[in-house]
Amino acid sequence: MNEQTNLESGSDPSITHVKRVLEAALLSAAEPLSVLQLKRLFEGEVDADNIRKVLDELKDEWSERSIELTTVASGWRFRVKPDYQRFLDRIATEKPPRYSRAVLETLAIIAYRQPVTRGDIEEVRGVAVSPPTLNALAERGWVEVVGHRETPGRPAIFATTKKFLDDLNLRSLEELPPLEELQSALEPASATLVALEAASPPPEEESTGESLPPESTEREAHAR
Repeated sequence: MNEQTNLESGSDPSITHVKRVLEAALLSAAEPLSVLQLKRLFEGEVDADNIRKVLDELKDEWSERSIELTTVASGWRFRVKPDYQRFLDRIATEKPPRYSRAVLETLAIIAYRQPVTRGDIEEVRGVAVSPPTLNALAERGWVEVVGHRETPGRPAIFATTKKFLDDLNLRSLEELPPLEELQSALEPASATLVALEAASPPPEEESTGESLPPESTEREAHAR
């Protein structure tokens, strides 16, 4: 009787073995792992449905601990629960980057109105978007070019990435919180982000020199 059959019939030793292998892989991984990637651990002996069932059991087992198993856009991963992250921050040697208000406002517009061009962002913010602003988001892995609009000049079209969702601990864009909650997560000390539905004056050149405290979601990402 192979491992596939044992799992389906509820053989405890087989389930325990699969669970421990999955646990080891996820605890040692630097990035989330998809079910397809985890399936490769068993060379075809365990199918995707059984892996998902064992992952759900593993998630329940860790639910009362300081580390939890979660699903995000890229797959499954362990992460420190937010209540315990502040303690780890005290001994962290690597500090997360600091972003200006311009960068965070631009990110919010892309997240909630994507796909958008630079012109679309400028129309909402009312100021010209400088290249360093978009470059900061691209270098962080939160924003990428997904195409070009078929208009004069063929401007680049921007959208958020899976990494952006991973860092917010989300599985899809449908799970994005209300704008006010995103503001709280990304920019706790700043003024209110731009109202996305408000009319905007003609663009003016923006200032990108102001730095803000690092966002809580970044601290979570660095701790993983």
